[in-house]
Amino acid sequence: MTDKEREFYTQHIRERLSDYRFRHSVNVSKEAVRLAVKYGGDVGRAELAGLLHDVMKDASKKEQLELMEKYGVRLNEVERNAPKLWHAIAGAVYVQKVLRIRDKDIINAVRYHTTARAGMSLLEKIIYIADYTSEERDYKGVEKMRKACNDSLETAMEEALAFGIEARAEDHTAIHPDTFEAYNEIMLSIAKKK
Repeated sequence: MTDKEREFYTQHIRERLSDYRFRHSVNVSKEAVRLAVKYGGDVGRAELAGLLHDVMKDASKKEQLELMEKYGVRLNEVERNAPKLWHAIAGAVYVQKVLRIRDKDIINAVRYHTTARAGMSLLEKIIYIADYTSEERDYKGVEKMRKACNDSLETAMEEALAFGIEARAEDHTAIHPDTFEAYNEIMLSIAKKK
């Protein structure tokens, strides 16, 4: 990413996000760059996807729904009943249709940073993990998650997916099928290596 692009996208999210969410997005971008270097990903794309992953997080639910409806996004039953997921879906639409980013990998990294999915690209995994481990995160278990992401990306995915599934179960909320598919894919991959 060029300095001019960095300045443009940073200013863009600065205008759309609260102070906390802006700081989080910058931190996710920094962590994504670190993970891209560590695991052989594209640093520029990781930086940009990290900056943009929460571009719609502070938008109202009405605005998120209107954007998705405008571009023909159909939510499945789990998504319709889980407004916490909307910002990622609307964010992917925003990145593609408003910011005119054509890189499918960046769009998918924004789209799946909350649920994950089977068949994730390296960039998608990096953004998913960076969102869990960014500098300002202080939830119970974050240090374990940070250690996992330094051991291997696969270990980090296993930890993050298990953490997410457990959190949804404790909250008594539906778990997105993409999350189960991602978890099963990782666990089967790990089992094959044993």
